[in-house]
Amino acid sequence: MKYFLIAGEASGDALAASLMAGILKEDSEASFAYWGGDAMQKIAPGLLQHYKDITMMGFVEVLMRLREVLGNLKRCQADVLNFNPDILILVDYPGFNLRMARFAKENSFKTCYYIAPKIWAWNEKRGYKIEKYVDLLLLIFPFEPNYFRKWKVKSVYVGNPLVQQAKHTFKRPDFLSKIGADPHKPIIALLPGSRKQEIKRMLPTMLSLAEELPSYQFLIAGAPGLDKSFYAQWLNSTVNIVFDETAQVLKHATAAVVCSGTATLETAIMNVPQVCAYAAHPISYNIAIRVVKVKYVSLVNLNLDRLVVNELIQKDYTKEKLLNELIQVLPGGQKLEKMRQDYAELKSLFGEEDAGLKGAKEINKLLKA
Repeated sequence: MKYFLIAGEASGDALAASLMAGILKEDSEASFAYWGGDAMQKIAPGLLQHYKDITMMGFVEVLMRLREVLGNLKRCQADVLNFNPDILILVDYPGFNLRMARFAKENSFKTCYYIAPKIWAWNEKRGYKIEKYVDLLLLIFPFEPNYFRKWKVKSVYVGNPLVQQAKHTFKRPDFLSKIGADPHKPIIALLPGSRKQEIKRMLPTMLSLAEELPSYQFLIAGAPGLDKSFYAQWLNSTVNIVFDETAQVLKHATAAVVCSGTATLETAIMNVPQVCAYAAHPISYNIAIRVVKVKYVSLVNLNLDRLVVNELIQKDYTKEKLLNELIQVLPGGQKLEKMRQDYAELKSLFGEEDAGLKGAKEINKLLKA
């Protein structure tokens, strides 16, 4: 069978890769074409467009580059027609992918959406587009099946790929020395996001902690698709950076400061105490607070439906508040033990299923229907 996948950012690239691995177990003759990234390339050839050249975020940024967005859509549509897949698999990235879902349906391609658009958080009217254009919706959060029952679309909870990733990630004893870090000094991991715009807003405040916590070394998990030269302005003798090794960074970390998103969940599943933070373009933020319906930005808090990981958002994202929250989850901190207990509860919610393989089985059923 022929599979065309679209993942528009780093987190989607990693999740799409796990699904591709599952598809290959179900269909050893699978042929892929995709818009994605390095993680997908490691599974199988077929990259047509790297996400790093098309990713953008926020209402303002998208409006400013609307012509570029429309051009990307036309190119992607041409790629799909040229490849003529048996199924189009859309991974997160709803602003782009729901348009591609409509295109696919209009051209009689079967469609699967992996990592459902977060319509439970905002823009719920997208649910009508999902009903109309999506044949199969694969869900990765335990609270989603109950929510999507009200929509007329076949949806299946397949588990979360991050659980399997954590299960098969082992701490490499030589990791720190190989990247030039001090193997005897505790690590604070910094995960400032995957897009240039958010890194520029997030990283300087994260790095301001170094002078306040001299007994720790700071290690940045570099975003896939970005060069070290982009980070050069922030690096010094107390700050190191490593790419394509986020899992190892977390395995060696005592605590982490994490930009909101998938990384907060990955950090929790790796059992690393954390502080979650986010700062957006002021106009994008003011629009978001009017349309977003959920109480939290961290996927840890959303899945447990309570505040587990403290969130420092926009004006609250300051050096002073960040330092105070981080100290409370470092060894001896007041919030550390409770956070660990909450993490254990979180992991029990997700179960042990291989999300990529189960998702592949559901896609196989759809193709044979």
